[in-house]
Amino acid sequence: MNSADRAIATVVGSAVGDALGAPFEFGPEGAFSARFPEAGIGGEMCGGGGWQPGEATDDTQMAVLVAESLLERGELNLPDIFDRFQRWAAADPKDIGLQTEDVLTNGMPWDLAAAVHFQVNQRAAGNGSLMRASTSAVYFARAGQSATMDAARRIAALTHGDRAAWEGTAVFHELIRRALAGIDPRSTIPDVLESIHPDHRPRYATVLAPDWHPDQATEFNGAVWPCLGSAVWALRSTGGFEEAIRAAIDLGGDTDTVAAVTGGLAGALYGPAAIPAHWTEPLHIPLPGFGGRVLRVDDLVDLARRLGADPD
Repeated sequence: MNSADRAIATVVGSAVGDALGAPFEFGPEGAFSARFPEAGIGGEMCGGGGWQPGEATDDTQMAVLVAESLLERGELNLPDIFDRFQRWAAADPKDIGLQTEDVLTNGMPWDLAAAVHFQVNQRAAGNGSLMRASTSAVYFARAGQSATMDAARRIAALTHGDRAAWEGTAVFHELIRRALAGIDPRSTIPDVLESIHPDHRPRYATVLAPDWHPDQATEFNGAVWPCLGSAVWALRSTGGFEEAIRAAIDLGGDTDTVAAVTGGLAGALYGPAAIPAHWTEPLHIPLPGFGGRVLRVDDLVDLARRLGADPD
């Protein structure tokens, strides 16, 4: 399996996890397996909770907006990404995080909006920057560890003023980079931890430790560090893509985002052949504010292929 295949599986896998987890958001533990006790039967893209079967949420919608900015601009253009986010937020998407919505609608410029929000509220460590990071992780992987982690932090800072969110997103970027190179990301976590800002390293070392379980989380998995920790746990405690997604959703809570992060990591590890076709076929990503566009899996595959391609 080559890096291009893994890049496709990262982007598609994240979107699949998002759409599968959405109907179970804020539900109880074990709800997915209770409804679908036998793996591989099909029907899991069930919809519900306001979501159509296979419909991706704000997690994937924002990831697509990041991807299209990177590809159209040919570089990281933070004002352009912020403008796209604002256009999307103004179009009344079905789901948008309260913190993200406030930052995108508070009337402040792109380089101040998140910082001002954090100064006022002192709370900005939600997983909203992590949930959308699959596409940027693929794009910046070829630039190396320092560059991909720096890009992750800068994109995260557009909506999240708390450095905890920046660091979690940076860890995800680097784990994807290594997975795209054919390295099992689970084995590289101790090394990646060394690149986290010292003030946040202990927190991430705890949730990314091999013996950590989501039951030990001291915060809801809507926060960035237990979300990332839960995704890594799902990867560690299972042996395939489908099993990992099932484990992630069965945790309950912020199921779409935990499953999206898990799907990105599991996709990069196991490749596109591991993602069931009956999960990708109904997948669709509406883009509010962008002319009624709706992306399907073929569009995501093309997007991922271009994100992972070497520049001309």
